[in-house]
Amino acid sequence: MLLKICKTIIEKDIVISSLKVALVVGIILNLINQGDVLISMEFEKINWFKLLLTFAVPYLVTTYASVKERLK
Repeated sequence: MLLKICKTIIEKDIVISSLKVALVVGIILNLINQGDVLISMEFEKINWFKLLLTFAVPYLVTTYASVKERLK
């Protein structure tokens, strides 16, 4: 079962779909959370962990939902 899940996670259509969602949602959330710093380009003030996490979470959630639906 774990092998089947791993194979499904890396399927091209799931990866592309998850990347698209992560890009859109990540940009929106980063602008909400750190927009002032990003717009003023004060890169030394950016919280890079938060920035990356804001893209990673929607990617993982979308991937989880897609894999769960695919394996039903």
